[in-house]
Amino acid sequence: MAALTEIEKWLAETVPGAIERYDVPGVAWAVLADGEVVDGAAGVLSRSTLVDATADSVFQIGSITKLWTATLVMQLVDEGKVDLDVPIRTYLPEFRIADEEAAARITTRQLLSHTAGFEGDIFTDTGRGDDCVEKYLQELHGVAQLFPPGEQFSYNNAGYCVLGRLVEVLRNSPYDVCLRDHLIAPLGLTHTAPGPYEAILFRAAVGHIETEPGAGYQPAPVWSLVRSNAPAGSSLAMRPRDLLTFAKLHLDDGKAADGMQVLAPGTAGRMHEQQVDLPDLGLMGTSWGLGFERFETPDGLVIGHDGGTIGQSAFLRIVPESGVAVALLTNGGDAISLYRDVVGHVLEQLGGVQLPALPEPPAAAERIDAGRYVGTYEADVVEMTVSQDADGRIWLEQRPKGVFAELGEQVERKELVPYREGSLIPVEADRGMHLPHVFVGDDGHGHALYLHVGRAVRRAGA
Repeated sequence: MAALTEIEKWLAETVPGAIERYDVPGVAWAVLADGEVVDGAAGVLSRSTLVDATADSVFQIGSITKLWTATLVMQLVDEGKVDLDVPIRTYLPEFRIADEEAAARITTRQLLSHTAGFEGDIFTDTGRGDDCVEKYLQELHGVAQLFPPGEQFSYNNAGYCVLGRLVEVLRNSPYDVCLRDHLIAPLGLTHTAPGPYEAILFRAAVGHIETEPGAGYQPAPVWSLVRSNAPAGSSLAMRPRDLLTFAKLHLDDGKAADGMQVLAPGTAGRMHEQQVDLPDLGLMGTSWGLGFERFETPDGLVIGHDGGTIGQSAFLRIVPESGVAVALLTNGGDAISLYRDVVGHVLEQLGGVQLPALPEPPAAAERIDAGRYVGTYEADVVEMTVSQDADGRIWLEQRPKGVFAELGEQVERKELVPYREGSLIPVEADRGMHLPHVFVGDDGHGHALYLHVGRAVRRAGA
C-alpha cells in the first residue's frame, strides 16, 4: 500500500495534466487515510474570471447532499421522533401525489432508499424564501406513481425534498438551518455553504457546460438549481476537506472529532447496509442503502455518492474496511474520466480496491429484434424514443423537457446495440462513458414497461 504522502505527491504531479486532457476547468480534492487528510486543487474556478482553484475553494456537491439529508433524518430516528417503517404521512399529513393509495403507504425508509416509486425529477421553483420546501410539497400533488411502493429502485430527487420537509417540520426550522445546527456546526466545518449567499464568502467554483457537442465548456448561465430542491442537492457547496470530515463521521460510528456522538452508535452502519438491489447499470452501484450508494466489488465494499448540478460534478468514495475516503469536486469537462483516473488510483493504492471496469459496447454487435424495446418512454424532464430502422439498427432519440429544456439541453440521437440480457448500450461514449439502458417489466403486450437509466422511465401511455 502506498503512503498518504506518496499519494499527495502523485496528485499534485498528475492532476494538472489530467484536467487539461479532459477539458476540466478546475478541480479540488481531498484524501483521508489513517485518520489524516491531504488536499489540493488545480485549474480555475471560472474561465471568465480565471481565478485559481485552491484546496479551500467551495464546489457544489450536488446529490452527495442526499447523504447529509439522510443523516439528518437518522438523527431523528435516533431521538425516537421517526419510525422508518410507518407511512410518511404519520409526520407529514399534507404529503400527496396523484396515487392516493400509494401516498398513504410510502414510508421514510422507501424515500431514503429510492423505492417510493413516484416520478422523481421535479425541479419546480417555489421561490427563495424559507418556505420553499414546504411549498414544493404542494407541487407533487399531480405527480404520477410509476410502480407500487417498495417494488424496485428508481432514483428520486423529489423524495429527498420530502425528507427535507420532514426534517423541517420535526425540527421546526428551515432546512438550511437544520443543516447548520445539526451537522455543519457539530462537525466544526468552516468552508461549507448551504446556498449562494454563504458561498460568495469563499472562493466559489462556477459550473461549465457545453451548449452543443464540441463547442467547449463555458461558464453556465446560472450558479445553481432551485432552492426548493436543496435537500436533494441543488445548492450545498463546500471544500473537499469538509466533505471528508462528514465522511469520517460515518467511518467513526457517528462520532465527531471532538468526541460528540452526532449519530447514535450503530446508526451509521445501518445507513451503509443494503436496502435494495439495482439493475445492471454499470455506472452506478450494485445496491443502495439508507442514502448511500453501494459498490460491491471483488476487493470489498465501497460506499459513497455522486453529485451533478449545472456544470459541476462531485464524487465521494469511502472504503469502510480500510478507513479510506476520497472526495473529488469538479466544475465541468469530462469529469467521469478524471474520476476514473484519480479516484481509481487512490482507492487502489490506499484502500486495496479496484473500481469495476466501465461498460463498453461489444466490438461486433449482433442484430436483434428490438420489438420489446421500441417505443416512447416519458418523464417530467425527458422523452426517450427507441426505434429500429430497416437495417436493424436501434436508435434512441432523447428530447429534454421542462427545466432541462429551459437550461438549453439539446435533442440527442444515438445508436444503441445489445449489451447484456435485457439491455442496450450506446455505440458512442458521452463524456467518457457508455450508459447501459436496461429494459424491465412488461406492459401486458410483450413490451418493456420501463427504460431504466437509474431512473425507471415509464412507457408512455402504459
